Amino acid sequence: MCTHFSPTRNGSWTRATLGVDLPSQPCPPETYPGYAAPIALKDGQGGVQCTLARFGLIPHWTQDTQAATQIGRKTYNARTETVAEKPSYRTPWRQRRFAIALLDDFFEPSWETGRAVRWRIQRADGQPMGVASIWDRWTDTDTGEIVTSFSMLTVNADGHPVMGRFHRPGDEKRSVVVLPPEQFQIWLSADVNEAMQMCAVPAGGTLTAEPAPQARPRAVQNLPKTAPAAPAAEAPGATPTTHNSSQPSLF
Repeated sequence: MCTHFSPTRNGSWTRATLGVDLPSQPCPPETYPGYAAPIALKDGQGGVQCTLARFGLIPHWTQDTQAATQIGRKTYNARTETVAEKPSYRTPWRQRRFAIALLDDFFEPSWETGRAVRWRIQRADGQPMGVASIWDRWTDTDTGEIVTSFSMLTVNADGHPVMGRFHRPGDEKRSVVVLPPEQFQIWLSADVNEAMQMCAVPAGGTLTAEPAPQARPRAVQNLPKTAPAAPAAEAPGATPTTHNSSQPSLF
């Protein structure tokens, strides 16, 4: 799982790997659910754009601001095993709303000492990373603002040399899907079958980790928690999907 991370500020890397600049709007040094971070996604015209989006996917059918806040605290990670069925995720998945979260590192708790110690996970080559994600749009009924939000996809990581070290003993180990840069464009244009095949635990040697017990300051209060609208065009082949309120689990 990934509950917080450092959004990348490496503009030269985003230009080299995706051909886009990072958004000019500020975002916090570490992003938690409800706060903004840069993602890359299709711009509706065959190209790629980079925009700020809220971490914690808000489904389009969310009724009000309070519900959006509550749901976003639970939808920051989407399990690949159930992403196509869960009401919170199935519409963006089926409509191929694929995105790439752009970050320098992320943080997980290690219990190897018998208590939770925060560790930093990053690419072994020192470069930023792109994490496979899905996104959605939601209209705030109080303000009329269109909010773009996203969830990182996760896979089982039991036995992984790095990601298998985190979370409580006995708990399932999970990892975000760290995409190789050469697969960025493929991911953004993939169909659901191709996307699922790309959702794999990071290859050995991709990641490294170290203790990072001193947390940096959380987001400055006047930094935006919301983000501008994503492109108006739907993904190819998109069809409207209605919410099934009888579904027992949304996440």
